[in-house]
Amino acid sequence: MTAENNDPVLEVRDLVKHFPVGRGLTFKRDKGIVRAVDGVSFMLHAGETLGLVGESGCGKSTVARSLLRLDEPTAGTALFHGRNIFAADSSELKNIRRRLQVIFQDPYASLNPRMTVAEIIGEPWVIHPDAVPASEQADRVRTLLENVGLRREHAERYPHEFSGGQRQRIGIARAIALEPEVLICDEPVSALDVSVQAQVVNLLMEIQERLGIAYVFIAHDLSIVRHMSHRVAVMYLGRIVEIGTEEQIYEHPRHPYTKALLSAEPSLDFTGQEEKPQRIILKGEVPSPANPPSGCRFRNRCWKAQEICSRDAPELKNGSDHRVACYFPENDATLA
Repeated sequence: MTAENNDPVLEVRDLVKHFPVGRGLTFKRDKGIVRAVDGVSFMLHAGETLGLVGESGCGKSTVARSLLRLDEPTAGTALFHGRNIFAADSSELKNIRRRLQVIFQDPYASLNPRMTVAEIIGEPWVIHPDAVPASEQADRVRTLLENVGLRREHAERYPHEFSGGQRQRIGIARAIALEPEVLICDEPVSALDVSVQAQVVNLLMEIQERLGIAYVFIAHDLSIVRHMSHRVAVMYLGRIVEIGTEEQIYEHPRHPYTKALLSAEPSLDFTGQEEKPQRIILKGEVPSPANPPSGCRFRNRCWKAQEICSRDAPELKNGSDHRVACYFPENDATLA
């Protein structure tokens, strides 16, 4: 896959989000912090899909919530056409959110059960009344329903009358009602039946092709991310450890964690002719983000770790499309 337009629309620099852990009863002090996201940087271009993958708890959804300022970031910068989302006041943030929308993971929790589908899809126009004239909104709702594969008459029904896949389609219609430039897709198919996931993924790809929207696509299903993404960023314990094109990540992974992650992906080859990567069984457990290891956060599970890995955290190497945060990456002796 290749993006049609390479104009940058979003640039994230050193995003940090820490959460306080509990409070002491005596002095009411924070006992510690959870380093959910700890220095994440990436760029997103117009019409492009950036896949964000990693194990549960690695910080993917926290990145999404921080970009939308549903969780206030601890530090960092997120530039949307040069405007810092994290420094925006309420008025400016409202304008930014008009062009930066979200599809939530749970289609059951993200729709108000007391609102009709027409009210749900039309709610963005209540917040931004200049977007669509009131006289045109009813017809626009029905057009959006048809665009996401539902029927016009569904507009007067309530969320409980729909399946999970249909509810997510309603959420997608609401997300594109303001014709945004960027969609944050926070595991939009993980709560759906497998038989429905492909339909929703194909719908998102059709919408992107038609409207030119850029996606940050968060998921833990590697096959779906590969199908959707132009570029892929792999996260581990709050940091990006490797980023590159879809082909680079899936065909030529260079970080040990990426290799292990891909080796665990189930194969659908029933002929036995496909060459499968050797399964890599990682030792130990994922460390707590409240107490991450020093240096490289993957070192306590890595078969290539050496003394330097415990001292200094490796940085993503600059200078190419394929970057890896590792002192001993695969297939490239020049970066070792």
